[in-house]
Amino acid sequence: IVLTGGDDRLWKTWGFPDGNILLTGEGHTDWLSGCCFRPSGTQLVTSSGDTTVRIWDMSRRGCILTLRGHSRAVRGCSWHSCGDFVASASVDSTSKIWDVNSERCRYTLRGHEKSVNSIEFLPFSSTALTSSADKTLSLWDVRTVSRL
Repeated sequence: IVLTGGDDRLWKTWGFPDGNILLTGEGHTDWLSGCCFRPSGTQLVTSSGDTTVRIWDMSRRGCILTLRGHSRAVRGCSWHSCGDFVASASVDSTSKIWDVNSERCRYTLRGHEKSVNSIEFLPFSSTALTSSADKTLSLWDVRTVSRL
């Protein structure tokens, strides 16, 4: 299965290698910038130009949680390998670590001078990597909210 999102405000899952659309999700009000499966494969996360991050349940075929807190477009998102946390990167120069269980922002990562364009958790660790339009990469310990 391949997961995509785009300017049409939709995410789609595709069967591979046939290319058949299996599921489509709608709910964002602007373009999708990122989408990623939860490690268990039962849910996915999307990020959008509408400033939100959304969690989708595959079995329910719908959005189960909308995370709000960025003031500008969200450029990327990723799941932590444990499946309990989602990270987001935004044009507002911040990244956020969201606790999916409590449904709120756990930490806001500040330090980039321009748009944060991507964020990824290093597998099985408390470290996240961000990239920014300020031409820097940063490693973060998300337990202490500090740069490494």
